[in-house]
Amino acid sequence: MTHDYVIEMRDITKRFGEFVANDHINLNVKKGEIHALLGENGAGKSTLMNMLAGLLEPTSGEIVINGQSVTIESPSKAAQLGIGMVHQHFMLVDAFTVTENIILGSETTNAAGMIDLKKATAEITALSKKYGLEVDPTAKVADISVGAQQRVEILKTLYRGADLLIFDEPTAVLTPDEIAELLKIMKVLVAEGKSIVLITHKLDEIRAVADRVTVIRRGKSIETVDVAGATNDDLAEWMVGRSVSFKTEKIAPNPKEVVLSIENLVVNENRGIPAVKNLSLDVRAGEIVGIAGIDGNGQSELIQAITGLRRAKSGKITIKGVDVTHYSPRKITELSVGHVPEDRHRDGMILDMTVAENFALQTYYKEPISKNGILNYSKINEKARQLMEEFDVRGAGELIPGKSLSGGNQQKAVIAREIDRDPDLLIVSQPTRGLDVGAIEYIRKRLIAERDKGKAILVVSFELDEILDVSDRIAVIHDGSIHGIVLPAETTKQELGMLMAGGHLK
Repeated sequence: MTHDYVIEMRDITKRFGEFVANDHINLNVKKGEIHALLGENGAGKSTLMNMLAGLLEPTSGEIVINGQSVTIESPSKAAQLGIGMVHQHFMLVDAFTVTENIILGSETTNAAGMIDLKKATAEITALSKKYGLEVDPTAKVADISVGAQQRVEILKTLYRGADLLIFDEPTAVLTPDEIAELLKIMKVLVAEGKSIVLITHKLDEIRAVADRVTVIRRGKSIETVDVAGATNDDLAEWMVGRSVSFKTEKIAPNPKEVVLSIENLVVNENRGIPAVKNLSLDVRAGEIVGIAGIDGNGQSELIQAITGLRRAKSGKITIKGVDVTHYSPRKITELSVGHVPEDRHRDGMILDMTVAENFALQTYYKEPISKNGILNYSKINEKARQLMEEFDVRGAGELIPGKSLSGGNQQKAVIAREIDRDPDLLIVSQPTRGLDVGAIEYIRKRLIAERDKGKAILVVSFELDEILDVSDRIAVIHDGSIHGIVLPAETTKQELGMLMAGGHLK
């Protein structure tokens, strides 16, 4: 049976001190298949694949490649064995060009010993055409889209000759169109003889591209099945250990006074061009207003202006009757405003701080967390343990760095910190980005519970199912303006898509 598989991971265990991240996991990948690795946030998926990619070494167990037992002590060793990994958070240098990023560490040199950028560019152009990975080799990474950056990451692995590609939560930061394009690229890669391990928690994506799926729960392999033979309900139950509801139950809203009022707001993007254009919108206590729109239509700039992270050019933002148009982020926060940002790494956490310190970022200057400028770490750590348990933030403890949490657990930590402050206005961008189905179910229920307590909630999400599920009203944004406001019960995804593209309903 050994030669039926390009990769076998046998009884793999990985410990970090007393914490067992992987517990005797078995994984077999066939040549030319897309094999999904499905599990909750913190289940041990990325840890397992990091051992295959040479970033970690197993505590015990065996890795077999094409029938030969191997030791993968480094990424360069993994590359020699034909293994490449596309990480969830891209490993790119913004100031370098696409070509410079792709060849970094594997530079092509000419007879004089100089880096031969011309030859490398030609090779990269040929690779991009072969696999349908459209990129501009001369562009700086800082100037290209997230989807293009991901194509660069894929080209990095192909340039090094990878036959097995590991995709770690590849769609977490992509738009729906970019996701569809990536899934197409995966099929092309497999048709060309590559094998793929797809780490994900998105059942629809597994059903769209994967041949087989291995489910991991709390560090143990639970099932390996053909995708065609399993339902979404089966996969979800294996993943979280219980049945999961894909529709959030809620009572009718009871909206009251206006908490957030936006009037004729104009906000410029980084180049000085208006991204938000004369936008007006109200959010009331006791309701969830969802903003639906194609990425890049002013959502980011709108939220940054509301939370004080970006100056408005003109217009007015009022929170609880106070004009906050030119307030600082802290002054806005102290008006009882919570903010879950779209980029948890850039705006939500300080990754080198401990998990406990990240929980305290909004309250570190207040009692009982601090007194007379002295931090009370006993209180900070106690609070962190409480929130980790309540919101199921999984990790080796509250004293590990924030960067040691999985992406989904980082997201849960940010949401926990903001909801725990009991804000009157909660602004949430991409609330379930990177979360598994069980965590998605929990977070959506929490948002609705906050609404039922009389909170005003503004949600921005690219997931139309999510917008339709949690919203009481949906404001569609197009070209920086609100193009229409609809009720979830009276609209469809197709109608939302038409409005998002600038069209009009009959």
